[in-house]
Amino acid sequence: MRVTHLGHACLLVEAADRRILVDPGNLSPAWHDLEGLDAVLVTHNHPDHLDLEAAARMLRANPGAAVHTDTLSAQKLGEQGLDVTPTSAGEAFTVGDVSVTPVGELHAFNHEAMPRIPNVGYVLRADGEPSLFHPGDAYDADPGEVDVLAHPLSAPWAASRDSIAFVARIAPSSFLPVHDALLSPVGRTMYATHVQNFSGVDDLTYHDLHDGESATF
Repeated sequence: MRVTHLGHACLLVEAADRRILVDPGNLSPAWHDLEGLDAVLVTHNHPDHLDLEAAARMLRANPGAAVHTDTLSAQKLGEQGLDVTPTSAGEAFTVGDVSVTPVGELHAFNHEAMPRIPNVGYVLRADGEPSLFHPGDAYDADPGEVDVLAHPLSAPWAASRDSIAFVARIAPSSFLPVHDALLSPVGRTMYATHVQNFSGVDDLTYHDLHDGESATF
């Protein structure tokens, strides 16, 4: 499995000869011109995870890509004339030889003035390769055992104590930062170091992927 961090919450996951894009949002323009995608997954309908107009253009340039999103994002993309499969927790599907398990239901609580919307995390697994979990904007889903965690490092809805507890509960062998566009380099290092030092996960490996960087697991 090869994972490329395309900025903020957006990842390109290459596994079992499939190219899967997750969360093409408006803080990560590096995905705009991608072609040859087999699937696009969206966790929820916030612009930093789904840039609606740019994503519609990109999807039209990838007519063979299956599109699976939370129910609200499916509605919005459907209004753009796109073929989208609305996805909820437990409704597993496959992309070639990659199995995808949706988990979780709602975006993390932020503020009384902000209604909670659907949020679906995705667990990607392929025989002979590590598993990866992208939770979107929530820390409460139960993905089961996973090897690589795409960890939302900082957000208006997140406290550092909850971030650390999330990694401790999932207990991956590796984690890589996502949802990090609002952090300075100093802040990013501090948050990641707290996860490493305080999660209590033995032999936890931190993959410090900046925008455009890749790692093979």
